[in-house]
Amino acid sequence: MDDPWLGCNPFDPAFRDDPYPALHRLRALDPVNETPVGLWRLSRYADVNRLLYDVPAGVRTTDGTLPGVDESLSGQRLFMLQQDPPTHTRLRRLVSAAFTPRAIAALRPSIERIVDDCLGRVRDRGAMDVIADLALPVPSTVICEMMGVPVADRERFTVWTAKATHGLASQFLSPEALAETQAAGMSLAAYFQDLIAARRGHLTDDILSALIRAEEAGDRLDPPELISQAIGLLIAGFETTIGLIGNGVRALIRHPAELEKLRAQPELIGSAIEECLRYDGPIVLTARVLHADAAFGGKTIPKDARVWGLLSAANRDPEAFPEPDRFDVAREPNEHVAFGGAAHFCLGAHLARLEGQIAIGRLVARFDDLRLVSDTVEWGPSLFRVPGKLPITFRT
Repeated sequence: MDDPWLGCNPFDPAFRDDPYPALHRLRALDPVNETPVGLWRLSRYADVNRLLYDVPAGVRTTDGTLPGVDESLSGQRLFMLQQDPPTHTRLRRLVSAAFTPRAIAALRPSIERIVDDCLGRVRDRGAMDVIADLALPVPSTVICEMMGVPVADRERFTVWTAKATHGLASQFLSPEALAETQAAGMSLAAYFQDLIAARRGHLTDDILSALIRAEEAGDRLDPPELISQAIGLLIAGFETTIGLIGNGVRALIRHPAELEKLRAQPELIGSAIEECLRYDGPIVLTARVLHADAAFGGKTIPKDARVWGLLSAANRDPEAFPEPDRFDVAREPNEHVAFGGAAHFCLGAHLARLEGQIAIGRLVARFDDLRLVSDTVEWGPSLFRVPGKLPITFRT
């Protein structure tokens, strides 16, 4: 092919709409390939899984540089996702207690209340925007309550958080987009500076208070790290879960037989959420840097090379998933890689799963005849595949 991206350019708007045909072609044509910008891509499940778990790799180069990210961007430089051990281990340990399975299970009544309130507000309309009315308010309310961030401020930071995600790909942004991303990061930093200043002396048992205590202890967190963790956790706490719920509802409506199967067997909600994550998860790829030469598919990728593990390609690999393009809410086994793996396995995986199960499960149980208003998705400002709007109609 003359196209140096081999027909699979993640910056093509058509790719965001439906990346799977291009990912299938790439996997068949050249599953281990170097891109025009020097990045390598892995599209087979076995290779992506090996990148995540087996080969020496991290998110920084062996000399500690964070490639492809402007480290001057507020909120990017020090967040745990942008660190390798031992710094990553230290930062993650500070908040990990809030995200254990037991801690998340204790949130179920609160999440159920939030979901029921959301659905109750739209019940008599016969229509809703799945994003504005459910997928955004549920995880954003939950993470605000967990962190001790005022839910009333959500309107202020929702757009900032979405735009700040583009800092993860700052090298590919236009000057205008980069300026927007930097402005969003600075706005979030200023917001948390004010919130932290107000919170000191009035600490409770929320995550932000725990971070402030760690910063005040002096040996575990410094002031810039405190702000970076607060920003990063807020963004990670709801941005991709919006995509899980939105894309999941869309997938179910587009597969009415599976929707009816779930309605008839509500106990399938756990496996249904795993299938939503595998079939159309919000994160297409995860980036790693090799810390030693590694062979994939007969090719040697050198130390310090940047590698994209194409999660969405791995999750549709026919070698790992029979009939990978078939949406099956009862699929077992389903060892998808939507949450990444190893040291950087998603800290909030248990929370995202529970929020998805309750939000989608209760939507399906309470409302009948779910229909998409449009087959075209209006994507939001996030770097990830997160719908901005998803209008549907229903009967009660």
